[in-house]
Amino acid sequence: MIIKANIALSDNGFVFNPTTGDSFTLNSTGREVLLLIKEGKSLNQIRELMIEKYEVDRIILERYLEDFVNELASNNLFEE
Repeated sequence: MIIKANIALSDNGFVFNPTTGDSFTLNSTGREVLLLIKEGKSLNQIRELMIEKYEVDRIILERYLEDFVNELASNNLFEE
């Protein structure tokens, strides 16, 4: 999973895709996950980091991550 290089992410979670002109805002957790993906972390690594950092149920977190990654893909943020 590689985020396109031209995707802009601001400090407050504003995401802009210059290829499509689409923009949206992430909450702080979504921003954190997107940054971890940009760093090259795998979903397994992200899941373990989030479980260590937050008190969250593994099943709920896995569902959240899957939904979030699907949403990123539907917004054309990943390299083909």
